[in-house]
Amino acid sequence: MTRPPTAAQRRVIDAADPVTGRLRGTDAQLAALVARGLAFRHPRPPHDHFLTPAGHRIRESAEGQPPPEPAAPAASEASGASGAFAARVGGEEQARESGPARAREVHSAWQGLLELRRMTNPDGATDRPCAWERSHLVQAAALALEAAGHRPAVADLSDGYRVRATPQPEAVAVYEAAAEARRGCATTLERAGWQVGEHAEPRGGNRYLLASPRRT
Repeated sequence: MTRPPTAAQRRVIDAADPVTGRLRGTDAQLAALVARGLAFRHPRPPHDHFLTPAGHRIRESAEGQPPPEPAAPAASEASGASGAFAARVGGEEQARESGPARAREVHSAWQGLLELRRMTNPDGATDRPCAWERSHLVQAAALALEAAGHRPAVADLSDGYRVRATPQPEAVAVYEAAAEARRGCATTLERAGWQVGEHAEPRGGNRYLLASPRRT
C-alpha cells in the first residue's frame, strides 16, 4: 500500500487550486509529490506543477484529511466552505455569496478551467473538456452553466438549473423546467464542448438534458 503523504505534503495538496489543481510549494515538496505520482510538472513554461487524478482523489478523500491545525482548517470543496470554490449545481439553500464578488469568482474559475484544458489536452485544445472535467462531471457542467450566466435552482424551487449525476458513464442530467431556459442550457454546454440531447423521463415525462463531454 502506498504511504500516505506527509503532513507538509498534505498542506500543499490541500492548498491546490480547487479547479485547476495548480500547486504552490518548495521545489523539494513539489518534486516529492511528482515522485509519488500525485503531481506533474507541466512541460511548457512556466513549468507549473499540477495535481494528477490521484492527487485530486487524495485532496477530496475524507479519509485523507490532515489532522486539524489551528492555523490551517481543512477546506471542503463539496460544500464550498472555508473559501474553496464550488460550482453551484442547483438545489442548494440560498447562496451565501452573490453579486459582483461571486461573478468574479466564477469567471476566475472558468478561466482557470480553460487554462487547464490548454495544458492537459494533448493538442492544447480549449474547446473540449479535459480529464479533470470527465472525472468531475457534475461540477464541470455546473461551472460551464454558471459561468455563462445561467441561474441555479435554489432549495426546492423549480426555477433554475439542476445538474445531477446519472448511472450512465460520462453523462450528467440537467433539469430546467422552462423549455426556453433548457434550450439555453443546451446551447451553453455545446459551446463548452459537451454533447447534449433532450430526453423525457419514463415516468412523468419531465424533460431534461443528457450531457457528455466531447472527446474530439
